Amino acid sequence: MDLNWIVISLQETQWIIATFLMGLMAFKLGLPPMVGFLAVGFMFKAFGLESTHELREIADLGVTLMLFTIGLKLDVKSLLRVQIWGVASSHMLITTLVYASLFFALSFSGLETFADIDIWTALLIAFALSFSSTVFAVKVLEGKNEMGALYAQIAIGILIVQDIFAVVFLTASTGKIPSIWALGLLGLPLVRPALYKLMDQVEHGELLVLYSLLLAVGGAALFELVGMKADLGALIFGVLLAQHRKAAEVSKTLYNFKDLFLVGFFVNIGLSGTPTVENLILATVLSLFMFAKVLLFFWLSLKTHLRARTSFLTSLSLANYSEFGLIVGAIGVSNGWMSQSWLITIAIALAMTFVIASPLNAMAHEFYARYSEKLKLWQTDKCLKDELPVDISGAKVLVFGMGRIGTGVYEDLNYHYPERVKGIDFDTGVFKAHTSDSRNVVYADVMDKDFWGTVDLSNILIVFLNLPDFDKNVFTVTQLKEKGFKGHIAAIAMYDEEINLLKSAGADEVYNFYSEAGIGFAEHVRHSLLSNEKNERGR
Repeated sequence: MDLNWIVISLQETQWIIATFLMGLMAFKLGLPPMVGFLAVGFMFKAFGLESTHELREIADLGVTLMLFTIGLKLDVKSLLRVQIWGVASSHMLITTLVYASLFFALSFSGLETFADIDIWTALLIAFALSFSSTVFAVKVLEGKNEMGALYAQIAIGILIVQDIFAVVFLTASTGKIPSIWALGLLGLPLVRPALYKLMDQVEHGELLVLYSLLLAVGGAALFELVGMKADLGALIFGVLLAQHRKAAEVSKTLYNFKDLFLVGFFVNIGLSGTPTVENLILATVLSLFMFAKVLLFFWLSLKTHLRARTSFLTSLSLANYSEFGLIVGAIGVSNGWMSQSWLITIAIALAMTFVIASPLNAMAHEFYARYSEKLKLWQTDKCLKDELPVDISGAKVLVFGMGRIGTGVYEDLNYHYPERVKGIDFDTGVFKAHTSDSRNVVYADVMDKDFWGTVDLSNILIVFLNLPDFDKNVFTVTQLKEKGFKGHIAAIAMYDEEINLLKSAGADEVYNFYSEAGIGFAEHVRHSLLSNEKNERGR
């Protein structure tokens, strides 16, 4: 088999091997593989290797697909919430002004690093550092299966608002005025019915994959053609398809493609420059400043009446610098507004914040559980409708996880025990869909310590666990037992080894999803055959 279309030269082969090994090492150390991919870039740069055109194209495609999939899950109206646009714009303004003031003040300190900084250079560097990483946040949230959670939706919304600011800056700084034809993009909603009709025609095979790629890449190309930022085009086309019934399927279809191409993105960041000792020291200081950004996100979120937990988790999701900061820095270097040394420093600081933020986000729920009482002292008395205490009064059966399996369980039980079954889900989209279908579903996150502290389980007889993440199922069983729940606990498992772990945690019954699906299928056919035989005898 000729693999030259994938591996163009020996150098690319070496990159793939090294990238895999470093990604595996990072994973074994409990860090996201992306940290290893960044390390590969810095390592290759130290040996004198440079980024290639092919690698940059792969990196760009990864970001394009990522923004397209974000658009597929985006509720545009949510961006109008003050918790999103208000926090995003206020945070960027305050961060830029504070950082710029500090950098400009240091220009009078005699330190060589800050010697050539004027007020405009200080503002540019500060603006570059005011962004948080969309790529990092999406990867972490997807890894935790929490993209649908309220805090995740708010974090992604804030990142998109930041991206809009980046588009405005890129347009202004490059001196590239959008074409008059860009006004035609306002008519894109009019072509949505045609896009939907074609989506219906391609069904579920390889044509769906090709059509999805065409929309993502084609949307980016269309925007670039009229002088707009290409990545914004991918995002907009994703938003256009967000209401289609296949939106979730398209997102899953592109998931692995996106992850593969994003590897090139992280390696490419590491190849941005060779760091000096001075760069490393300054990047370390900047990475510590990142905690000030987190505190500011937390404070601003609380002021918009978000709960302490939502504010805390949102802030940790944004606890890093951004790839857009590198883009802003690169434009600054090309225009002579800042030195190459500052671009390298920002790249190293970005990598350092990824390393710091990875374990923080992995243990975010544990941190909140440990410090929740202190954090809740800072929240306001007013509570948003999204975060009101959960009411399960009148229910006898709870169904955690209202995906396809959970919905089937709910429908069957509600038929036999009407008005006694209540579904629980942490995905805001799933919750709204079930509510619109008149199902008795409430929004709650099983990882929320406050939920377990207030929910009354005294009248609940049976609990069904169908959560998408195995660890969340185990955690829920543990919480139920800690609250002294005496009822029956049934859970779904995907693999045999998970069955013993769930039973050890306290589950009464655990069903292997795959084997039970086969049994259910056989039972359905058997009953159909028996029914046909009875009908034949009746004739």
